[in-house]
Amino acid sequence: MKTSNFKLLILGGTADGKKLALELHNEKIYVVYSIAGLVRIPEVPCELIIGGFTQFGGLTQFIKVNNIDAVLDVTHPFAQNMSKQAIKSASESQIPCLRYQRLPWTKQAGDQWYEFENWHGLIDRLKDKKSVFLTAGQLDQTVIDQLGSNKNQRQVLRTAVKPKVYLPKTMTWIKAIGPFKEKEEAELLASYAVDALVCKDSGGESTEAKLHAARKKGIPVYMHKRPDLGAVDFEFQTLNDCKKFIHNYKK
Repeated sequence: MKTSNFKLLILGGTADGKKLALELHNEKIYVVYSIAGLVRIPEVPCELIIGGFTQFGGLTQFIKVNNIDAVLDVTHPFAQNMSKQAIKSASESQIPCLRYQRLPWTKQAGDQWYEFENWHGLIDRLKDKKSVFLTAGQLDQTVIDQLGSNKNQRQVLRTAVKPKVYLPKTMTWIKAIGPFKEKEEAELLASYAVDALVCKDSGGESTEAKLHAARKKGIPVYMHKRPDLGAVDFEFQTLNDCKKFIHNYKK
């Protein structure tokens, strides 16, 4: 039975994470909201942790020192390291690890989607494409170099933060943060004569417009399959279910 001093640590950095932090705080739950802080800092009325847990001696130590009662993982579906650390630290601390993750995108009529699990296999499949639009987040130097080795191809890389790697002459970088509109995405695809779109199966509405634009233009989409994040104690597919569980659990 939890006391009135129940403290919830939300691992966020997503729109859903911020929404849960705000709503649960307003519903009198003591929330500690954690983000990496690489893109932008949200305005939230609850306690905010920026930059990870190394500064506190690690996540397990932070949980212990701050008397955290439960961890709620609302990180990006591809934040594999953080999600697995959440499971490990919660287990070590003998508290539950919860997860809310937005649903994957759903393929619609007219979509040409091809799933891939690793970049090595994908790059070979892209070799005959002339203009590739990359919206799969930060890429490491090895992947960038492999893409740039194709001198007959142009790549357009869009990220929210400037890449920390060297970009080849074949690659153009665009800085942008969602949400994006379909009209703007269609114009971008046309301006660069894009004939292949590469993205992560992130889900959500913020970056979905590119898929609609690609569908209408008949552009194939190469979708990075979500990684296995490991099993948690409780997982939710709706924000309401997540909130209801937390309210019942803390009683």
